[in-house]
Amino acid sequence: MKLKFGKHTSSKQVARLTKKIRIRKKVNGTDVRPRLCVFRSGKHMYAQIIDDVKGHTVLSASSLVIESDKSGKDLAFLVGQEVAKMAIAKNIKSVVFDRNGFIYHGRVKALADGAREAGLSF
Repeated sequence: MKLKFGKHTSSKQVARLTKKIRIRKKVNGTDVRPRLCVFRSGKHMYAQIIDDVKGHTVLSASSLVIESDKSGKDLAFLVGQEVAKMAIAKNIKSVVFDRNGFIYHGRVKALADGAREAGLSF
């Protein structure tokens, strides 16, 4: 798959999106084991559990809805715990982790650790 970018797209973003496509070729979510997709913006963290077979989002959580005075890795950890609690309530115990082209470090790792601690396995 060939990607086209505008002339003002940063090289960092091009590299992330290229990694994202490479990852998505290998990682697919099913109804038994859906995909936990993570997005990291400058200030917030977002997590979705997606069923790729049906093509819809099962549930989502973000740092926007969590009432906390924490930030950074601590807030990402809380988002991971929240998405795991919601998944277990919908009887989802196992997921496939999709880091979405981001490096597995810092806030992305904290979100994954929070989800694992709350009972989600991947």
